[in-house]
This record gives sequence, structure tokens and C-alpha cells, in this order.
Amino acid sequence: MSLLHKVLKKNNPARSYDPSLLRPVILSSICTGEKTAGFQEISTGKFREVMLVKNDADIQRFREQYGIEGEIKTIY
Repeated sequence: MSLLHKVLKKNNPARSYDPSLLRPVILSSICTGEKTAGFQEISTGKFREVMLVKNDADIQRFREQYGIEGEIKTIY
């Protein structure tokens, strides 16, 4: 089991993350424009997908599920 997987599973399996190890990001495809919300491991840059983003309501749901405040960086 990877470090990223362990961190995401710690305490509350579906709703917690360690901000000292992970940052919430939106991964956007340059080619298709498809967006995915998830977490990027700060030390390695590895991305872990959580949900497909179809609209702003999906991003809001992602924020609420994980208690995310402030800007969410978009990576390509």
C-alpha cells in the first residue's frame, strides 16, 4: 500500500487527508478539458483521483467532503 493511499485512508476513510502531506488539486487535461479532483502528494507530486468534476457544484461537493477552504490549485 502506497504512502498516499495510507494517508487518505487514515482516520476517516472517505473524508480526511493530512494537509502536511497532501494538497487538494484539480487535474485538468490539456487535450480534452476533462477535470478530476483529488490530492497531490507534496513530497513526490503523485496524484490520487477522488472524483470527476463536471461543474462547479462538483468542486463545491469536493470542498465540503474534505473540509477544504481557500483556492484549489489546477495542475495540467
